[in-house]
Amino acid sequence: MKIDGSCHCGYITYEATVDSEHIGICHCTDCQTLSGSAFRTGVIASKDNFRLLTGQPKIYLKTAQSGSKRAQAFCPECGTGIYAAAATDPQIFSIRTATARQRDKLIPKIQIWCRSAQAWAMDIESIKQFSEQPVMRL
Repeated sequence: MKIDGSCHCGYITYEATVDSEHIGICHCTDCQTLSGSAFRTGVIASKDNFRLLTGQPKIYLKTAQSGSKRAQAFCPECGTGIYAAAATDPQIFSIRTATARQRDKLIPKIQIWCRSAQAWAMDIESIKQFSEQPVMRL
């Protein structure tokens, strides 16, 4: 499947060909912290199938518990996470699905690091829903 996307401000744009079977949700505590949310969703693209069109991401090197390093690429202007990859000579990119224009078609097939998941994140259907932002009063 061909996708294209950008960061929030549009400084970084990309295109990729991805396998829709390789879309996952990660509940690890690193993804929670780096995304500022309960989890992060990514889709895999090989080096040959991922291309930056505009902009150059800033890279933050994250060292895992195993000692391996992961490059976390994000827009230096707006801070949007674009992808994660091996720190040196990346062959596979985990593209942040929310940055793709086709994000509604990128349906996760697996969830990983579920032992770190926020309990409520595993059953969000039970949480009250609104079609738009309601008026909030303190």
